Amino acid sequence: MSNLKSIRIPKPTRYQNAAIEFYIGLTGGSPYLHYGYWEEQPKSDDELTISKFRVAQEAYAAHLLSFIPAATKTILDVGCGIGGNAQYLLARGFIVEGLAPDTFQQEKFIKNTNNKALFHLTRFEDFQRSHSYDLVLFSESSQYIATDDLARGSARLLESGGYLLLCDMLRTNAEYKEGMFSNCHVVSELHAALTQAGFNLVKTEDISKQIAPSLDLYLYNFRTFGLTTIKYIGDLLAIAVPPLHALLSRLLGRTFKKLVTEGLEARSIFDRHLCYQTQLWQLGVCEIVE
Repeated sequence: MSNLKSIRIPKPTRYQNAAIEFYIGLTGGSPYLHYGYWEEQPKSDDELTISKFRVAQEAYAAHLLSFIPAATKTILDVGCGIGGNAQYLLARGFIVEGLAPDTFQQEKFIKNTNNKALFHLTRFEDFQRSHSYDLVLFSESSQYIATDDLARGSARLLESGGYLLLCDMLRTNAEYKEGMFSNCHVVSELHAALTQAGFNLVKTEDISKQIAPSLDLYLYNFRTFGLTTIKYIGDLLAIAVPPLHALLSRLLGRTFKKLVTEGLEARSIFDRHLCYQTQLWQLGVCEIVE
């Protein structure tokens, strides 16, 4: 097991990590950190509930399972979070190992998998394999790794015929380069890197429609509770420590307003510039099935 190294986290990634923390709080301790998969589309904001979100998260794990080839036994879950997907796959007979450069995730992962899955405390780029895997999984973790590193690193972990399964938000607009989702890979650039590394696309599905309600849920709760709470804290600070409130308003006011504005536009940004795809790739096999 590798030692944890110092890692510089870019600003867009910090935005998304903040959103992840928000989701954890909303779900009341769900082992899943992903957006979920809404099999039934909400008909109104009243149906954007945490209980339905939890159902969608379980459905997302089932969606991943549907893409895993029948002969698969060993899986490396890259950017494994706190173990929700690994827990689901372990229960279905797979041998799963998790990988993430985060001691907090390590602790939660080991607990949620009941210490039945090996955890590698390292960055993917620094991971030294001791054996190969049947499948390398990137579930909402691809955007934290450069496309070439993702492609070549995965190829090193697989034998010929092995699989890479990626399920994540991707940019359809390469000109979208600044903002909360700008570290997501461009679809065409990811495709080129994987092809160059010897992978062939076996199956792909766009599930943008199925994950979009989670963005709506975030916005609904942010508008309903988040903004009100922020204003309340600001009012209390203005009453209790007026000089500090005035200083923070001057120093952070413009930046804060920009972040709030962008947060409120998250669904619109996604619809204009991004998609969410599940992609199954196979190493060293020429036949491509769409």
